[in-house]
Amino acid sequence: MGARKNLLVMRLSAMGDVAMTVPVIASFLRAYPEMGVIMLSTPRLSSLFDGMERVTFLPVDTKKTYKGVSGMVKLFRKIKRDYSFEQMIDLHDVIRSKELRLMVRMSGKKVYVIDKGRAEKRKLVSPQQKEKSQLKTSTQRYLDVFEAAGYPFSIDFSGLMPKDTPLPEKIAKEIGTEAPHRLAIAPFAQHAGKILPLEKTEQIVAHYAERGDTQILLFGGGPAETEVFNAWTAHYANTFSMAGKFSLWEEIQILNHCDVLLSMDSANMHLASLVNTPVVSVWGATHPYAGFYGYGQDPSDAVQLALPCRPCSIYGKKPCRTNDYACLNGISNDLIINKINNHLEKNR
Repeated sequence: MGARKNLLVMRLSAMGDVAMTVPVIASFLRAYPEMGVIMLSTPRLSSLFDGMERVTFLPVDTKKTYKGVSGMVKLFRKIKRDYSFEQMIDLHDVIRSKELRLMVRMSGKKVYVIDKGRAEKRKLVSPQQKEKSQLKTSTQRYLDVFEAAGYPFSIDFSGLMPKDTPLPEKIAKEIGTEAPHRLAIAPFAQHAGKILPLEKTEQIVAHYAERGDTQILLFGGGPAETEVFNAWTAHYANTFSMAGKFSLWEEIQILNHCDVLLSMDSANMHLASLVNTPVVSVWGATHPYAGFYGYGQDPSDAVQLALPCRPCSIYGKKPCRTNDYACLNGISNDLIINKINNHLEKNR
């Protein structure tokens, strides 16, 4: 048998976007058992691919080791020296991936690049001539690149781990091994246009703390988020902060043991999707139409208001044009709680 053939696949940050490559990479490997993948991605996301045979993870730190154009030259030289691959699949299409793929092309290899649908997305958020329609999902856009490279396949992904995978001892000591219900809550996102007002989220925490049959696990990180979580855990029973206590892989293991996750349009929605945990997701400035909905999630679990101004941003970073964030402030807690309860009732 000859040496295994590899595809060089590049997708750097953000975490959610990289997480959405996992079902695609796993399905590609299942469809083409003679092939392997050299995965170029952000160092801290390596655990997303740890369990995949025939994946070689190459960490790319664009702020230090591989910074700037000279960093991409250094990366290319390393790849050329240490790895063998047939083609490059660029699932990112940003300045750094463009620099690397130029060098790959100059070396005689073929490169295939994602179509991000930028023009369609501009129309989706246009304030003057908004065209509201469902765009391709990120998963489909990733699949399209592989097909263009000569590797058509369908998604065949059952999750990163079985639901009965036991919690490691470190986690069990922190949250226990048994709870009638586990509700994960990830109340933060990178931009204000994607965050439900914290007083609303706190009211939801209080609601389930009073029930007494639900363990509440708070997901997030950073000093400001940790401070909020510490205040909530001190005030509400059965409420635990995960901030700064566990690795990414350990957090995924915890999400695997949750009945449901309440999340903003953020990375945790995608992490939970990788272990088939249902997600009640809150959408404000952004919209599932852009194609970033959690893989395999039920569209009816999206919480959003039908406002003429929505969506106003693909990534949620533009300031609110009306300065009131009505898309988030107008969401009823009862609507969120009812959707969460639908999942908790299934697991009685």
